[in-house]
Amino acid sequence: MKYAVVLEKEPQSSGAYVPDLPGCVALGETKAETMELIREAMELHLEALREEGERVPEPASSIEYVQVAFTQ
Repeated sequence: MKYAVVLEKEPQSSGAYVPDLPGCVALGETKAETMELIREAMELHLEALREEGERVPEPASSIEYVQVAFTQ
């Protein structure tokens, strides 16, 4: 399954979350580390849902970029 992942860059770290999997988050020092950690978190999250007999949500979120004109 392929889910949208939102990455957020901070000065000293990088965070990620999965909109379709509430509570599935990861924090790393680099983008690469964060992507590895969110993949692991997603696998564990989905496994836990299955073990608990919960419905595994279908991927539904997507991402689009919107360009705006801005002048200072």
